[in-house]
Amino acid sequence: MLDILFSNIDLLIDLVLAFITMSLGLNLTKDDFKQLFIMPKSLTVGLFAQMVLLPLAAFILMKFTDFSPAIKVGFIIISVCPGGVTSNLVSYLLKGNVALSISLTVMNGILCMFTIPIFVNMGIGYYFHHTEAIELPVWHTIQHIALVTVFPATIGVLIRNKFSDLANKLQPILKYLLPALLLIIFMVKIFVPEDKGGIALSSAEIYALSFWVLLQNLSGIILGYLTGYFFRLNFQNKITIIIEVGLHNTALALLIAGNLLRNAEMQKPIMVYAMFTFFSTLLFAWLIKTIALKFIEKNPSI
Repeated sequence: MLDILFSNIDLLIDLVLAFITMSLGLNLTKDDFKQLFIMPKSLTVGLFAQMVLLPLAAFILMKFTDFSPAIKVGFIIISVCPGGVTSNLVSYLLKGNVALSISLTVMNGILCMFTIPIFVNMGIGYYFHHTEAIELPVWHTIQHIALVTVFPATIGVLIRNKFSDLANKLQPILKYLLPALLLIIFMVKIFVPEDKGGIALSSAEIYALSFWVLLQNLSGIILGYLTGYFFRLNFQNKITIIIEVGLHNTALALLIAGNLLRNAEMQKPIMVYAMFTFFSTLLFAWLIKTIALKFIEKNPSI
């Protein structure tokens, strides 16, 4: 039984992520998505912060470390894989704009096919002094995005529209079930044997990487908030963008480091990022939201 589970770990992860996206769709209506394209400012600002500012911040951060070139490239790979289903879930838990979160996940997933080769090759060229031919399979990537985000979210929205009472009853259950499912798939990925797609990490490596992983996570959150503040987005969209900029698509990052570059060392910071940052983003974003709300109460014009 375990052999079957381990041999299909990536499929299992995709199924869980699709279920999470469908569950988030239960909270949305078609009008939530229409509004984004009528007033696309928040979507554009979020994509700019994710696709341009994040990689630049990662390059700057790595200047202050003495990690090996492979580890540094691993951090760069994290920065070029923003968003993901986990960020959609955190936006839901913190009452952000879930429609904006899902839309950013879909859009940056498509844009990543063009930005990832550019920034990853820059990182490899800078740290290793040579380049690699990094190409994402375009059609396969589009299919994967559709199967994990677009189709499940659409099903959730349709269920919401047709069976609103059922959707309302499921919400309190899903609030606790979804984080538990996410934790389980991360734990399986960590403890699965290496020959089945797992990643061996020593406690010393986790300790050495965790500070910089959390610093990259926090710097992304602060960067997201400052960007939203500078462009005068409404409060709910600011919270959504700090989550989207702070929490990354580690599944895609592992695909690049493992399947395309076939470098186990590059995968290590990505796996540590996956271990900690769902919960750290939830905590950091909640703290910022709480502090900002208290400030807004005293300054309603903000």
